[in-house]
Amino acid sequence: MSHSKGPLGRRTAVWASLAVLTAGIAATESVRAAEVAPPQHPAHTVTFDRHSLIIDGKPTYLWSGSFHYWRLPSPESWKDVLQKMKAAGFNAVEIYFDWGYHSPKRGVYDFTGIRDVDRLLDMARDVGIYVIARPGPYINAETDAGGFPGWLVSTAGKPRSTAPDYTAAYREWMTAIDRILARHQVTDGRGSVLLYQVENEFYNDSDDGRAYMQALEDKAREDGITVPLFGNHNTNFFEGVGKLDMPGYDSYPMDFDCTRPDRWNGVYDFASEREGLKNTPLFFPEYQGGAFDVWGGPGYEACRKLTGPEFERVFYEATMASGSTMQNFYMTYGGINWGWLSSPGVYTSYDYGAAITASRQLTSKYDQQKLIGYMTRAAAPLARTDAVASAVAENRRLRVTARRNPDDGTRFYILRHAEAADTTNDTTHLTLSLRGMGDVRIPQAPGTVIRVNGRDSKVFLADYAFGQQDLAYSTSELLTQLRSGDRDIAVFYGRHGEDGETVLRYPDQPDVEVIEGKVASHWDAKTHTLRLNYSHDGLARVALTQGTRSLLLLLADNEAATRFWQLDSNNGPILLRGPYLARTAEQQGDTLALTGDTATAGDLEVFAAPATHTVTWNSMPVTTTATASGTLTGRLEGPAPVSLPVLREWHVTNGAPEIEARFDDHAWQAADRTSTPNPYWDQKLPILDSDDYGFHHGHVWYRGHFKATGKEASIRLSANLGVHLGNHGIFTAWLNGHYLGNNPSGAQQFPIDPSWLKTGGDNVVAVLVENTGHLQEEHNGAFREPRGLMSATLQGSDATIHWKLQGNVGGEDLPDPVRGPFNIGGLYGERKGWHLPGFTDTPWPTTTLPHATDKPGVDWYRTTFTLDIPKDQDVPIAVRIKDAAPHHYRAIIFINGWQIGRYISDVGPQTEFELPVALLNLHGENTIAIASWSTAQDGGLGEVSLVMQGNYRTGLK
Repeated sequence: MSHSKGPLGRRTAVWASLAVLTAGIAATESVRAAEVAPPQHPAHTVTFDRHSLIIDGKPTYLWSGSFHYWRLPSPESWKDVLQKMKAAGFNAVEIYFDWGYHSPKRGVYDFTGIRDVDRLLDMARDVGIYVIARPGPYINAETDAGGFPGWLVSTAGKPRSTAPDYTAAYREWMTAIDRILARHQVTDGRGSVLLYQVENEFYNDSDDGRAYMQALEDKAREDGITVPLFGNHNTNFFEGVGKLDMPGYDSYPMDFDCTRPDRWNGVYDFASEREGLKNTPLFFPEYQGGAFDVWGGPGYEACRKLTGPEFERVFYEATMASGSTMQNFYMTYGGINWGWLSSPGVYTSYDYGAAITASRQLTSKYDQQKLIGYMTRAAAPLARTDAVASAVAENRRLRVTARRNPDDGTRFYILRHAEAADTTNDTTHLTLSLRGMGDVRIPQAPGTVIRVNGRDSKVFLADYAFGQQDLAYSTSELLTQLRSGDRDIAVFYGRHGEDGETVLRYPDQPDVEVIEGKVASHWDAKTHTLRLNYSHDGLARVALTQGTRSLLLLLADNEAATRFWQLDSNNGPILLRGPYLARTAEQQGDTLALTGDTATAGDLEVFAAPATHTVTWNSMPVTTTATASGTLTGRLEGPAPVSLPVLREWHVTNGAPEIEARFDDHAWQAADRTSTPNPYWDQKLPILDSDDYGFHHGHVWYRGHFKATGKEASIRLSANLGVHLGNHGIFTAWLNGHYLGNNPSGAQQFPIDPSWLKTGGDNVVAVLVENTGHLQEEHNGAFREPRGLMSATLQGSDATIHWKLQGNVGGEDLPDPVRGPFNIGGLYGERKGWHLPGFTDTPWPTTTLPHATDKPGVDWYRTTFTLDIPKDQDVPIAVRIKDAAPHHYRAIIFINGWQIGRYISDVGPQTEFELPVALLNLHGENTIAIASWSTAQDGGLGEVSLVMQGNYRTGLK
């Protein structure tokens, strides 16, 4: 997205440039919509039974992750996230569609630019990943009002009910979003929307609740939604009015306390839930993929540790053991609460401790999800299994669960400690009942054991046929298997240094060639089985040949296994190993064209079909060498070094002239409403709730005028700040320019110095209030809780205070629809366009940072910097604010006019704020503007710098 440039000093010129920009984007979008017809594909069927989802008659294991496009205001990066999910083995992405994000005003719906849902769904289709659509109307998601638009706050009608006013409102939204979703459904061949969620975490099964659910379902069908409808309402709406096609369960076994990341809770096995589902799969629309953090919390690395690879192995595989074949992890990519998107309590980052960080980087959690995800794709029988009692662990501290596919007999054994939090290191043997072999105690090789060290879980396969091979069992875990040319390739793995044993059935003794590593083999003529024994150490390679059957068996430790990538291509699946990320593969004659990313220079190995003679990487030829494994190897370049500029000189100015009594507020909105439909209204006047005047987000200024008697001793101010999950909202107040104080809890009595008063004259109380967001709606109308100043009472005087208020420019009528309703609030600099790149700040004084002030109020700081990022590199960049010690100030950070961060020096924990790539000029000038609100006499702004969070040579265009 482009940004206006040049010395547009006046406010009118700045906002005029936005109008041109908006018109240009709208025109571009309309042309794109008119000229780019979706490619036609065959229609697909989507059904289900008690085992799994069935797509075109094929049982399918759904391995899905959540992604919020609205928390990544960078459409160019949506494809990056989707490709990274696809590369990790995910076959679906679950997406909330945020009503409030698209609707700044009743009847206004924006699906252009960063809100272009059509573009997002086209990307998902092109990447080859299914979409689980969750359009609400309510979504929760730790976002403002749980996704309800700001304008809904000031309407009548109980939310999430059949109330006529609310019904009329949500039908508007459903009409707008369903029109888009309907044309991207798999069922008509135009897209990849696979499932559609009705409402969210709705547990009201009263008559009205059921009627509401039925009305939503009827509306979806009326709008052309033909895919199955599901919910995440646990046991509600299984039957009767409002019955869904498919129920679902949410599960967060570690809850959200990241302050104790080493603590574990127990595993709940969902056995009764599985038993109760007679016609539908056990589906988890939300299974814990991380946790949200709160203001003053420990930070997201603690949340990532709480829900790290050990947690993923134990708990995700436990859901497999329960028979679940539909798992979605909330979140896989969390993103950022840019602007004022967040609900009270959570801060700018919504990293969530997820597998992919807010800066779009891969973590050890991603590696573990890939290990499991590849297995769910490779072992097709896993999509249809029943619990069986066919395995015994000799060590009773361990628990083994067995499942069997009723069609082909494939068996899965899930092994872990009986107590999930057990950290002891244990060994065991298992006794399995195997086809043609009877009861077998495994591992068979003398002196070898199966180890479960601490918090670990393993999935073993037995009686499993793949390609032309017949696996009796393995004590290594399957990563993947595929057919390549005239041979099968299979990758098994285990923890480094642990024993592994793999047994395959053959009609006659096969030829065994150990290409690399130490692997012992034993042929048992009686059972016609070949047993391989080894220790997991790096990567061992074994070629097995028997007649026309050929297998390249790759035996890896965990670290080596994570370096494998499997991609779909136009010529079947492709296996490769080495780079940081592999994105796409396309066979072009005898050339295999690959794209992906590298973090450093390194090796590439391609397990290609014999017909492949050359390889390209990101359109550049790779010099390759053939290996004894029948693969091609080459070297890939890493990224070029990148340095970021130092932010040395800043322009600074006072940004709170509203404090002064002489400030002209005649054009402000008078607090003159005499009624409101808001049920929270206490029937008292004046009505000061900022939502009633169209100011729904960010800071709001209040100025109250009164004629002083000279006897005013104090003033009691009460405000509703959206405080939740810890006190972090605040207001500050002044009388005739004199600082009264601040309050973070919502109400306080402030003493008045008599010398501050103008007896008989006009006196002005100025109050700056921070609206930290609307509460999420929990069936009780809480999202309508008022915001802003609530009341003001003078002690010692009965003088009437006449209030005016000012929030964001235009209220619901946005002068900047490109950035949308959440970008700015009502600070003076925001109203004047000081956050925009086109504003001229050269008359302002200059300073360096850190900069201290003992004057409560708002100061604005601006600087520019120039980037020159190589065009084929992805360099995540953040703004860092560093204070040597906490101070009483809070800052909002803008990059090229976009608000990308809120920093509270004395609360924390966030100090680095990601800069979405689409908001940056990667080859030119960029503008940072920071509004620093000093809430006491020790304010200012700390040291501000640019931070390079990563550096990758990328194939993403």
